[in-house]
Amino acid sequence: MHPTILKRVIGNDGSHLQICQALLPDYTRHQISGADYPGIVPYSQSRAMFDHDLEPEARSVRGSLVVGLSSEDIRLLDIFEGNEYTRELVLVKPLSPLTGLNDILPIEGNALVPTKSLPVPTSSGMEKPLEVNTYVWCRPLFQLRPNLWTFEEFVKDSAWKWIGSGSEGNRDYAEVDKRRAMEGIIVRA
Repeated sequence: MHPTILKRVIGNDGSHLQICQALLPDYTRHQISGADYPGIVPYSQSRAMFDHDLEPEARSVRGSLVVGLSSEDIRLLDIFEGNEYTRELVLVKPLSPLTGLNDILPIEGNALVPTKSLPVPTSSGMEKPLEVNTYVWCRPLFQLRPNLWTFEEFVKDSAWKWIGSGSEGNRDYAEVDKRRAMEGIIVRA
């Protein structure tokens, strides 16, 4: 998740969080039909979407490992992710050291996309896998496009809808804002 989107969802500056690049092996990330954002699924499920076996790099999801989320942060992320995903325990492999979320350079536009992804180290050179929570697509697979979703394409084509002035009126943010304003109290009519 883009750090600006994460801060917006949890409703604070994220100063208590640390982040690093990480790899989730044996999962694939796909664009959801009619949406800007992706869904990840185990490769054992998505394999049928391809006409060939994917190389290990292609059947791994590169993303960010975020450490230090509070129970309130997680509650707000659960609301934001909604009923299209389930929060599940997975094993990820850190690809870089943790750094403070606010210690990374400001991220805007194409500067968000690294010019070069960190190489995946050999198994012997890789950090010990960590058990963490992630959001896994739980709707039918036919709602996912078979091509792999890339962060670079998201930044180029859609990030403006989620960060900066383009995010005003974003309905996915509206539900999180409503729940935060109600301080967790749900009023039923």
